This record gives sequence, structure tokens and C-alpha cells, in this order.
Amino acid sequence: MPDPAVPPTPPVLLTSLLAREDLSLRRIAGPEDPRTVVHWVHTSEMADPYPYLLGGELLLTAGVHIPEAAGSDGGPPGRAKSRLGEYFDDYVSRIVAAGGAALGFGVAPVHDTVPRALVTACETHGLPLLEVPPQTTFSGVARAVWQLMAQSRLAELRRVTEAQQSLASAASRPDPVPSVLRQLAQRLSGWAVLYGPEGAEIAGAGRRPGEEAASALEGLAGVVRPGGEGPGGSPHPTSATDTTAGLHLAAYALGAGHGFVLGVATPQRAPSDHTVASVAAVLLSLLTGEQQSGTGAARSSALVRLLLGAPPAEVASLLGGERWVVVHARPERDGAPDAVAASALGAALGSALVDPAGDVVRVLVPADRAPAPLPGWTLGVSAAVAPHDWPAADTQAARALARARATRTPLLRHAPRPALADLVPPDEASAHARTLLAPVTAHPALTETLRTWLSLHGSWDRTAVALSVHRNTVRQRITRCATLLETDLEDPDVRMELWFALRHI
Repeated sequence: MPDPAVPPTPPVLLTSLLAREDLSLRRIAGPEDPRTVVHWVHTSEMADPYPYLLGGELLLTAGVHIPEAAGSDGGPPGRAKSRLGEYFDDYVSRIVAAGGAALGFGVAPVHDTVPRALVTACETHGLPLLEVPPQTTFSGVARAVWQLMAQSRLAELRRVTEAQQSLASAASRPDPVPSVLRQLAQRLSGWAVLYGPEGAEIAGAGRRPGEEAASALEGLAGVVRPGGEGPGGSPHPTSATDTTAGLHLAAYALGAGHGFVLGVATPQRAPSDHTVASVAAVLLSLLTGEQQSGTGAARSSALVRLLLGAPPAEVASLLGGERWVVVHARPERDGAPDAVAASALGAALGSALVDPAGDVVRVLVPADRAPAPLPGWTLGVSAAVAPHDWPAADTQAARALARARATRTPLLRHAPRPALADLVPPDEASAHARTLLAPVTAHPALTETLRTWLSLHGSWDRTAVALSVHRNTVRQRITRCATLLETDLEDPDVRMELWFALRHI
């Protein structure tokens, strides 16, 4: 029997179709195998349907193709029965040869009953035969199959989604590798094992199989490990499957040549098992790849040194760069970004140094990875700085983000340039700023509103957008600033002096 060219949809169990009370289908011949599945429905009145079948069909017929000569050739009754038997024997054998899953015979309007010779032929060739009652249309049977397929597909997608969530949660635990293996073994109702680069079993979870299956799975892992060979000496595949001792075995190579392999042994093989195992393989690739390359350890070491008082310049090399930019990012949609969105942003910018703080995500990025606009995000980017200037770069990125949001620009970079303010010694400028702004610096909201309002040339609407407040709130705060400072904020000379002062506090 040829392998059916199955479609990319879940098959339907024949028993599920028979259980549909609205169809009233009845099995009258053939094996009662609970594993028999239907991949699609096809209606044909051809005497030889073989050329039109792909395999896996429930073939429906009303018997229009049965020639009258097969049942009444003018000869003796025995001869007529013989011809009818020969016809149905050839007919059923061709369906079986084409890979048909089952045959449904409609008892109306051509025939009142299913021909006995057809029943015999189906029993002989092991083809399930269903009686389709007069009130059930062939299109109704096809619709029921599509409905069952849709239900199965929905259940499969739900299972994969739930598995993805649980595996991702397991990967975030303090013991991520054993946690992912335990969750995978639970989801697949089997055994999950991680093999190291040398082939040794590092960790396992679930019900361990017998020695025969365990040995076969270890051999399968050797096939997908870099340096192994597939069948016939072909290059090693990234995954491989086998069946041993009644168990379904699968092995998945992890990472880009690190040598770790995920092995899975399950008593049954559901259509979504491969997808679930692939998700686990991706997570384990990240975990083992980071361990193998040492980047995770280096990053942890750098953070520990910073916490213990080491200067930023001393640990910068461990983090992967000498010059850096700070990126402040905010999602275009309302609401604070979750941890998954923040991690995805860091991955898109090429950095794992991500800090989701409220509605803004801060990312520390090596300067050689120039950030580009990202759909769904507004970005403010600092100038490239050495590690000792990270705090200043953080301020630059915050201001760039505020201007980007106010001007509705996807990405805005801080652009330093020589200015008149550079002619004033910093100490004198700071002293002047503290004296001038003393009445408002005790109120951070007023100071920030005044800074943003001046940077946006006195625009109420753009300032309101940048600060995420109502424009009337901006007016009230600016009026309060003018009162406390006892000055006219409409005077351009006053604005210039205040802007100069705000840059030095």
C-alpha cells in the first residue's frame, strides 16, 4: 500500500466520525481498528477510482458505477453472483491499492441496501465499509470531517501554546535545564534527556525507558551530533527519529555545533509532539549555548564586580565592548511592556543587557551595533560613550526619547555639538543654575515640565504628549513655574537663560 500524500491538517479518527449521531453512519464490514484515520473525503462513481485517489480518503459512492451486466447477464443465478463478486473484488482491491482509508456506500437513491458482494469484498481485503443512510448526504459527511479536523487543529494549537508557555516559564527558573526537561517529559508523557558533547547523559526527567530503548536513543543522539553521520554516510541531520521496543524516539541537535543533544522517548506520537520538542530544543540551545560560550558567566561576573564597587571601565570588556550607547525605548501602544517584549527588544538590538523599568525599557548596546528603527517602538539613543560616562548617556537617551515621542519620530539620536554653553566653566554654570532655579527644583514635576516645554519651543500639545499628561496640566505647571521664578516665560531671553540653567542641574 503506498504512503498517503497526507495534507497538513490533523487526521480524523474513523471512530470519531462513526460517533457523530447526526450522521448515523454504521460500520458493516472491515476491521474495527481504533487507529484508522481519515485525511479527507472524496466522492466518485468511477468503476476504477485508483487514478483519482491520493491515499487516506474516505471514498463515498452511491453505486452508480455498478454495471447491470454484473448482476444480470442472462445466465444462471450462480454465474451472476460470480460476476458481481468479481466486480466488487476488483473494485475494492483497487481502493486498497490506492491507500484508501474506508469506503462509504449510500443506500439511496440507486440502491436500497448495500450489495452483499461488496460487504464480502471489503471483509476479504480488510477495508472498512460504512453504510450511509438515506437522510445523510455525502456533503454532510464531508462537512463533518472538516469540522472534526478543525476541532483537532484547534486542540493541537492550544496544546502547543500551553506547552510553549510552560517551557518558557521553566527556562526562567533558577535550575533552567532540569526544569525544561521535567516540563517536556510531563507534556509528552515520556522521557526527556540531555546528552553532552561527549555523549554522556547530563540530565534526564520523566519515566526512563528500558535499556534497549535507552541505548537506541543514545545511538540516535550520536547521529545528529556534529561529527556523526546519517544513513549511507550522509552529513549528520539536525534531528532524527526511530521506534524501538514500542517507544517513539527522537533526537535534536542543539545550538550551532556545541554538541549538546536533546533526546525524547514517548509511548505515543501525537502530531504536535515534534513542535513541542522543537520549542524545548530552542530553549535548551540558548541555555547550553550560553554555558558553552561563557558569555553568560562573563556577564554575571561583570555585574557582580559592579555591585561590589568595581569601576565600569574595569568590567566593560567582560560585557563585550569599549564604547556603548544607551537606548531608551517605549512601545507605541499604551501600557508597560512585559518581560517577554523587553527581551525581544534586547535581542533585536543585539544586547542582553536589558532593564524594563515601568513604561520605558533601557538597553545598554555596544556602539558597533548601531540601533535601527523597530516597528512598534519609539527609541531614543545616546551618543557613544566610554563606560565611565554611562550615567550621562542614560540622561541623553531619556531626552532623545522624549523628543522622539513629541515629534512622532521612530528613532532619535543625541547629537552633541559645540555650543555657547561650553564657554562657561562648568562649576560657575552649575552655581548659577542652582541659584536661578532654586524656587522650582524642589518640585521635580515642575522642573521636568519646564525642561520639556522649553525643549519643544513652548508647545503645549507636544509637551503633553512627551510627558503623558493633559495639556491643561502642562499649562498649570508652566504658570506655576512663572510665578515661582517671578519672570515672564514669553520673553525669549528669559527662556534662553532658563534653558542654559536647566542643562547644568
